[in-house]
Amino acid sequence: MSIVKVIEVIGESEKDWNDAINTALTQAAKTVENIVGIDIIGMSGTVKNNKVVEYKANVKIAFVVER
Repeated sequence: MSIVKVIEVIGESEKDWNDAINTALTQAAKTVENIVGIDIIGMSGTVKNNKVVEYKANVKIAFVVER
């Protein structure tokens, strides 16, 4: 029997939202093992001079808990 735990994190990037998603996953993987899924909850950004200068992705990451 498996147990899956879900954490919520926010990834940031100056490049684009896809990079922000990948940043969230990459950083979470540094301390979380057995990641099995990701759910994109939302995206936002910071605007300066009518341009997006920072992209943020709010994601949920699921991982299997080893006993």
